[in-house]
Parts: sequence; structure tokens; C-alpha cells
Amino acid sequence: MAKTRVREKFARYDTADYLETEADIAAYLTACAEENDPALFVAALGDVARARNITHLAELTGLSRMGLYKALSGEGNPSFATVSKVAHALGLKITVLPV
Repeated sequence: MAKTRVREKFARYDTADYLETEADIAAYLTACAEENDPALFVAALGDVARARNITHLAELTGLSRMGLYKALSGEGNPSFATVSKVAHALGLKITVLPV
């Protein structure tokens, strides 16, 4: 008798689903910043933006929702002004420390 295989269903992994507290967000962004990869940091900022309601963030920054998705996708190339606006709207402060 042939056994019937049960198909496993997996949800797509999304980091934004796990960024629940300010401490989670700070640790995640710090770890990504330490990799010294601007695209990774921008993508991480996008994850945080999605976790914190990107539509509301678009209103706070004066940028379009789709523009934010594109700029913070990791493949976008946002200006520092955009990154700064997003960080400020998320209640974050960008700090520079000596290596």
C-alpha cells in the first residue's frame, strides 16, 4: 500500500515579523551596521519600516509608500537625507563612533 505524503507548508520568512521591541530594532540595526555594507543597512531599515507600518511612516516623512519600499529594498540607492528622515520618523538617532 502506497503511503500518502503530507505536504508541508511554510510561510515566507520576514524579519519584520520578529522586530517587536525597540531593543530588538536597535540590536538588529546595530548588527547590520557593523557589517559595513550600506545596502544591508538600508534593507534592514526597510525591515524596521515594514514592522512599524510603512504607510504611517510615509506620511511622517512626506515620501510615498511605494517610494519608501523601493528606496529601502536593499536594491534602492536612497540619499542620506532619505535615510535620515526615515530614522527620525522611526524615533531613531544615527550616531557615529570611532572604530
